[in-house]
Amino acid sequence: MTNRNSQSVFITSSGTGIGKTLVTAALGHQLRRQGRKVQLLKPVLTGYPPRPDEGPADCDILLEALGRPVDNPGREAISPWRFEAPLSPDMAAAKQGSAIAFDAVCDFCRQPGEGLRLIEGIGGVMVPLTTRHTVLDWITALDAPSVLVVGSYLGSISHTLTALKALHQRKVMVLGIVVSESGASSVDLQDTCATLANFWQGPIATIPRLTDPKPWQSAPDLTVLLEPLL
Repeated sequence: MTNRNSQSVFITSSGTGIGKTLVTAALGHQLRRQGRKVQLLKPVLTGYPPRPDEGPADCDILLEALGRPVDNPGREAISPWRFEAPLSPDMAAAKQGSAIAFDAVCDFCRQPGEGLRLIEGIGGVMVPLTTRHTVLDWITALDAPSVLVVGSYLGSISHTLTALKALHQRKVMVLGIVVSESGASSVDLQDTCATLANFWQGPIATIPRLTDPKPWQSAPDLTVLLEPLL
């Protein structure tokens, strides 16, 4: 196992729309309440700006969780690569006649700063970031441990174990799994966790469906997953 960057954690997922932003915002909020310094980054964002019925943009949620003004300088500091099309990053960039420079994204994530740096990825582990690199390549290049966010929908267990296998094959340290309860799921949240525990011996945290307008404020304590780094 190579040495890990103890100052960064990569928040990744088994798919899109699972709950990465909720987990990243909740962790940022909870670490701040503990009096710890924390940075939140969502370097690459597609589907921006969101439609009115989709709620606030991910970068705006992270700014709120940090207690910072929700404005364009703040968005630029957290999410400098923002694309309009709700597609994978490589496709969204191409739609705008652009391309994402992999090295530039990695360098942005290594910028100096105080406290723990939480880097939220985009989509699932194997989503294309550029025409030649996936999110998994990004995680590996940063050499940072990860938190894997998954759902409780029917089929999630297979998606979760597939994501874990991909991470383990690239020797990515997985600090823990967060199971975020899926809406209108036919599968019980605790049953999902019990089955995952048969195949994964690490920490598993859960987030039930939350009705709070700012659910990151009322999420269960997730900082226990970060204890090896705190």
